[in-house]
Parts: sequence; C-alpha cells; structure tokens
Amino acid sequence: MIPELGHFALILALLLAVVQAIFPLAGSLARSGAAGGSGNRPWMAMARPLAYGQLTMLIVAFAALTQAFMTSDFSVLYVANHSNSLLPDIYKVSAVWGGHEGSLLLWVLMMAAWGAAVAAFSKNLPLPVVARVIAVQGMIAVGFLLFMLLTSNPFERIFPVPQEGRDLNPLLQDPGLAIHPPMLYMGYVGFSVAFSFAVAALLGGRLDAAWARWSRPWTTVAWVFLTIGIMLGSWWAYYELGWGGWWFWDPVENASLMPWLIGTALIHSLAVTEKRAAFKSWTVLLAICAFSLSLLGTFLVRSGVLTSVHAFATDPERGLFILLFLCIVVGGSLALYAWRAPEVSDGGRFSLLSRESALLGNNLLFVAFTVLVLFGTLAPLIYEAFNWGKISVGFPWFNKMFLALAPFLAILLGLGPATRWKRDEPARLIRSLWWALALSVAVLALSALPILGDGDLWVPVGLALAAWLLFSHAAIVRERVKNKGGLTHFGRAVLADLRGGGRSFYGMVTAHIGVAVFIVGVTMVSNYQLEEDVRMSPGDSHDIAAYRFEFLGAQQVPGPNYLAQRGEFKVYRGDREIARLFPEKRAYLGGGMPMTEAAIDPGLFRDIYVSLGEPVGNDGDWALRLYYKPFVRWIWLGAILMAIGGTLAVSDPRYRSARVRAGAKAGAGDKAPATA
Repeated sequence: MIPELGHFALILALLLAVVQAIFPLAGSLARSGAAGGSGNRPWMAMARPLAYGQLTMLIVAFAALTQAFMTSDFSVLYVANHSNSLLPDIYKVSAVWGGHEGSLLLWVLMMAAWGAAVAAFSKNLPLPVVARVIAVQGMIAVGFLLFMLLTSNPFERIFPVPQEGRDLNPLLQDPGLAIHPPMLYMGYVGFSVAFSFAVAALLGGRLDAAWARWSRPWTTVAWVFLTIGIMLGSWWAYYELGWGGWWFWDPVENASLMPWLIGTALIHSLAVTEKRAAFKSWTVLLAICAFSLSLLGTFLVRSGVLTSVHAFATDPERGLFILLFLCIVVGGSLALYAWRAPEVSDGGRFSLLSRESALLGNNLLFVAFTVLVLFGTLAPLIYEAFNWGKISVGFPWFNKMFLALAPFLAILLGLGPATRWKRDEPARLIRSLWWALALSVAVLALSALPILGDGDLWVPVGLALAAWLLFSHAAIVRERVKNKGGLTHFGRAVLADLRGGGRSFYGMVTAHIGVAVFIVGVTMVSNYQLEEDVRMSPGDSHDIAAYRFEFLGAQQVPGPNYLAQRGEFKVYRGDREIARLFPEKRAYLGGGMPMTEAAIDPGLFRDIYVSLGEPVGNDGDWALRLYYKPFVRWIWLGAILMAIGGTLAVSDPRYRSARVRAGAKAGAGDKAPATA
C-alpha cells in the first residue's frame, strides 16, 4: 500500500497548496476599518505552517516512489517503464526522476523546498510580504500538482504485473545524470522565488529597494544551482554521447540557457535597484520573464513538440495542460505588471558614464542573447505549425549570432565594476584601467602573430577579451585594497575584506574571472581541436597532435545489466607511455540502442579522447574516433568559478544585516495590527 500512501500524500499536498494560495494572500490584502491597519494576522500566520506541511507531504510521496523503485515494484506503471531488477541501486534512485512523472514530482518537491526555505529564513521580513510570497508559491504548486494528479500520476498501477521492467534509458545510466537534473531543477524552480517576490511586491504596491534586497540572495542561489546544472549537463554530453562536443544548441539545452541568461540579467538589475532604487519596473519584468522561461522550458521538454536526447517523449495533451498553465501564469503576472508598473517612480538618475549605464548595457545584451536563442529554438516549430515549410536553425547560426555580441558583453563586464555609481569622470577611469587595456592590447598583438598566415582573428580576439576581464578586475581589486589602506599587505587586506563586508564584491570578481576562463576554453578548443575518424586493426598506431595511439584490440566484458565491447589503447607522447584508455560499446540487456562510453585522459590544458564506433569485418578491426581537445576543461572550470562567485556573494554578512534593517523599515509601514 506504500504507492497508495504516496498518492494520498500528493492529494494532501494539493489541498494544502490550495489553502496556502488563498488564505495568506487574502489575509495580507484585508483591511481593518478606519484605523488604516492592514491584514488579518491569523490568516497570514498560516503561510509558514502550510509551506512546511506541503513540503512534508511531498517528501512522503517522493520517498514512497523511491521505495517502489528500490524494491522493483513493477505493479507501479512508472517503475515498470523506467526500471529493471538488474539496474544498479544508484540508477534505481536516479530512475525516480528519469521519466516524465518522476521528474515532475522532483520539480514540485523542490518548489515546496524553496517555499519552506523562504518561510524558515524570512523571520525578519514583514509578515504581509512573507504571506504574499508564500501564497504565490502555493498558486504555482496548485498548477503543477493538478497537472501531476490529473495527467501524470507517478503511482498509477498496472495489471497484470509484469515480471520484469523495461529498464531505464541507457543514456541516463550515468553518475552525472544522478546529479544534473536535481541541480537544474533547483535553478529552474528557484526562479519561482524571485517571481513570487516580484508578484508580491506588485500586489502590495511596494516596488521599492526593499523587495530587491529581499529577493536578491534567493535569485543568486537559484542562479548558482542553474549554473551548476547546465555545467553538469554539458560535461555529461561531452563524455557520454561520444561526439566530443560540449554544447550543440539542442532545443532542450537552449531551454535551460534562456532562464540562465535572463537570470544573469536579473542579478545585475537587482543590484541597481537595491543600490540606487533604479530599474525597478525593469527588474520586476526580468523576474517574471526568468520564471516564465523556466515554464517554457518545461513545456518544450514535456509536450512532445520537439525531438532531443534530453526531452521526455510524452502525450501532446500533457503539453496542452502546461501551455494553458504557462499562459495563466505569464498572462496573469504581466497583467498585474501592466496595472502596477505605471505607478512606479523612475528612481535615481544617472549619467551616460556610470555603473548604472554599464549594467543597463549588460542587461540589454543578455536580453538580446535570450531573444536570439528563443527565436532559434522556436522558429522551426513555428514554421512547421503554420505549414511554411521546414527550416533548420543550427550550430553555425547560433555561433555567429553569439560571436557578434559577446565582445561587447566582455568589454562591459570589465568596464562596469570599475565605474562609479551615478556619474564618473573619463580621466579617472582611464587612470584606473589604462594598464589593463594596454596589457590586453599586447595579448591581442602577440596572439595574432601566429595566425597572420591563415587570417583567423577569433583566437587573438578571444584571448584579448579574456585578458581584459582578468586585468581590469585585477585593477578593480587593487583600487579597492588601496582605498582601504592595505596595498602593502595585499593578501592580509583581502582576507580582512572577506571577513568583513566584501564577499559580495569578491564574489563578483570571481564570477567575472570565471567568464574569462570560460572564454579561453571556448576559444582554444573551438579553434585548435583535432578530430579524426580512422579504421584500426589490433597493433595499429595513429598519430594526432603530438600523441600516438596504439590500438591493442577489443574484447567482450560483462556489466551489471549490459554486455560491452571494451577497447584498449596505449597513448604515447614521444616514446613515453602517458595513458591507457578503455572505451566501450555497451549493449543493455533491457534492449535499446547500443551506447558509446568514451575513454578520456583528462588534463588541465588538454583532453585526449577515444570513442569506439562499429566493428569492421571479422578480423578485429574497428571504426574509431580520436580527439585532441586543448583547454576544454577550462569551459567547466569557468562555470565552477561563476558558481563559486555567486555562493561567495550570497554569504556576505552585510546581506543579512541589510535584510534585517530593510525588514524593520518596511514593517513600520506594512505591518498588520496584532489581533487575537
């Protein structure tokens, strides 16, 4: 009866979400007579217990589904479709979210976890604000729980009970996929908190700097999770799919990139709203768009309108439900925005040369990137839907569009933090950054010398932009430490600043240096990678870059739920053996297409990569793909640095003290009267 217990827990979670969506919001909007006070305190006080209760019920449901997988309960249809008695335990756990129904349950569980976290860590915020935020979270949860219970019940039974399950998709039988979806969903769902704070501010008519202080750390945490999730997905595609690439502009990849781009713009816009009370309406619009794009990604993945290795092949009727829900959420929030936004003041004025202008340019570029990705992703679907023919928007188009705008973004990322708020002087800026600019130009000139023959200028441009980001931020740190009187003891001054209120600043620096590292990785691997398809017999050797690959042959080896052909290679640099590689071609006992498991010798400055193709003839010959990937690890190292930077910024103690002060100040004007 455990699956029935899980199903009942989902129903209770829905009922709690309905109450959570209605009573706290109604209590926050209630008026109490001529006294001018606002709110029904007992109703608003229900918000936190309801959020905790919803999370508890969803934990029970998730635990019930996990138990069904661990015990191979094939009477549950979802378990029978996505598991097998031979499946290793780690993949039985990851199989819980390996299909549509389970991943939707994980999504709702994480949304409830975010709501409970807001309830737990918002003790210093005014009660009406907390009530509205948690109520909006409840409204979103109602939509997803209805979707799950009406169309995607993970606890549906099957009779007669099959003796064996169909097995988990072989693509998902990988440790990276045990971590990637939870990280990605934490980012997707985390933007619902920024959305809820924005809608709560619109409902309360208080679009001031206070709501930006409250929502900024939540937005940054969500952005960190999404950054890690996208990075893990890219890494998984690189080593698991056997094609040696790290990003293919797949529609589902794009679905995760779009909220990340808008979320990045939102983080920067929140900084302006918090510091200067500017961009208030724009910031709210970005918060709405970030979560709306997360919902759009959910629709694309689950509607069956596109084909992708990342998509869930589902009934289009389910997609229609999500599309209607998307229209309600986006339409309702935009209508509320249209009603309230005209009442918002413009905020602080600023000159053309100021940090606000640089951040505005940053925002516009991120929005432009998002529009390009959205167009490239949806254009083929729109053309097909209207019978305009078929078009393909692929790798070359996306690369060309991004390459056209990326240099401007890199320049602004280096320039923005060096400028002052409100107004700056060109002479001061030049004095601060001249040596960073000079060194970047030197890198451009030196890196251009080797390519004068073939005319490929993207390498020096990319390296110069990375150098600009690195040196400009070194200049910014130097200026900050000098102003604090600590240039003679640089390391000690930085540590003291980190212990004080400087973590947000150094988080920004770390994230931007991560962008520089990412640029180096993309530039080098895109221009200097080598790939060769070869046929080799046992004992043959083949040279690529400065490495020699010796093929020793392939033999069959058993796995826990598959049979594999495992190749063996010796890799030499000169006469010295530096690695042994064992790529595999796996055939899973549950069926499905054979899977390629690449073998990689990783390094900080290069990867050596071997992928098995197909056997050729009966003499032990194989079709093979050999890769040399310079600096490819820097792509993921850059993403890790960005995530570390975001984490460092959120940990700034000034955030907590500022939030307490903002809550006390706002509470004076938005506090419900004490009632029995």
